[in-house]
Amino acid sequence: MNDDQYYHQDDPTEPTVRRPPTPQQGQQGKLVIGSFKDAPKSAGRKPYYYPHGSNQPPAQQGRSGQPGTFQQGQPAQQQPRPGAYSPQQQLPRNQQIPPVAPAPAPVGPQYPYHQPDQAPGTPGATPTKKGRRSRRRGCTIGCLSVLVILVILLIIGGVLGQRVLAFGSAISTQSPLSTQTGYMNTSDRVNILVLGYGGAGHDGAYLTDSMMVMSLLPSSHHTTLVSVPRDLWVQVPEGSGNYGKINSVYENAAKYNNADPVAGGDAAAQKVSLITGLDVKYWLTINFQGFKEFIDSIGGVDVYVPDSFSAHYPANDDPSINPNWITVTFTKGMMHMNGATAIEYARARYVFNNPAESTDFARSARQQIIIKAALSKVKSMSTWPSMYSALSALEKTVYTNLSLADLAQFALKMDLNDAHHVGLSNQNVLMDSSSGGQYILLPQNNNWQLIKDYVKQQLYN
Repeated sequence: MNDDQYYHQDDPTEPTVRRPPTPQQGQQGKLVIGSFKDAPKSAGRKPYYYPHGSNQPPAQQGRSGQPGTFQQGQPAQQQPRPGAYSPQQQLPRNQQIPPVAPAPAPVGPQYPYHQPDQAPGTPGATPTKKGRRSRRRGCTIGCLSVLVILVILLIIGGVLGQRVLAFGSAISTQSPLSTQTGYMNTSDRVNILVLGYGGAGHDGAYLTDSMMVMSLLPSSHHTTLVSVPRDLWVQVPEGSGNYGKINSVYENAAKYNNADPVAGGDAAAQKVSLITGLDVKYWLTINFQGFKEFIDSIGGVDVYVPDSFSAHYPANDDPSINPNWITVTFTKGMMHMNGATAIEYARARYVFNNPAESTDFARSARQQIIIKAALSKVKSMSTWPSMYSALSALEKTVYTNLSLADLAQFALKMDLNDAHHVGLSNQNVLMDSSSGGQYILLPQNNNWQLIKDYVKQQLYN
């Protein structure tokens, strides 16, 4: 297919004149979630590229995680209360109960609490004044203990609450307790575009090589995850007549060194809305390095690997630091992964022993597995003691135009266990092509409406 045949005049993302597209020059960035596509091996040594002039990167020793273990305690046996009467307290059969002598006639004034003498703790005995005073003192001590515990909990909760509010202010354009969605009490669909990039210090630092729409119906918890491939060929910026891969939309709008992340997020959300037909108002960016630190801060994640594979993986994303390659291996079954292993699992591209795991859709599915595992770990009570340090890691990881309250409600209502996965790929509505020597994806028959119709059909209603 020739370059000048790519465009359909009815597509709003395309120029008004027919012209060859401008090649995209962005480098590859880090990935956290979303979908991926292999770059041409002739492009030179970049992150995820083979070394120049080589068809295969050198293989080295792989590494993998170990399955986690779980324990549970035994409940303590309940002991009888000291001094309480028990039916098991009986006299020997041959011992007679001595008769009780009649009480002498009362002498002097009587008090309401005075009864014939009986041993304290004996069935039917009436407490003496001394006994009442003892119980009153015990009640006072117990109440004071409860109050002390409550005060301690309130102090801890207040300190943690202040930290949470500060965290909410740091990661969002909105105040922490505000809402744009009525705290998700809506019958309308809520869509969040999740953008993953490598961050400072990496080639293509702010190219969003993972892009995924989380689409939620709050009233029913029905969730659809729509992965958008980074190689989709669109106008950048909108209406300019210049073309590039969709992963450059955020970087272009956010300006140099991510100076304006809000503009970047808004531009990416607008572009994805135009392509998918979904009303995407909200976005969330994830910095790859911070996400790795976050997983470490919560003690790693337990992941079920559905299929075994091995892949070549760059020893460092910056080849000037370390140009070598390693081999990463994942075995079917449960694995406990730290941050580095989880990211390797999500990003692994050059699979050499299982072709099915080298596709864009497979990488997207693995990234969604990692997200699900991380969210499940956060919801676990055993993780809460480490959440204070996790907040510090997340502050360097995420940024969004949703408030903390809305984001928390979205996470609580989202059902990842029964989520429907939709991957836009050359297996359904897209086709492979090239422009200026680089690999790109286009809608089949240049029909952009085909993508919208497919997404609408696949939504979990």
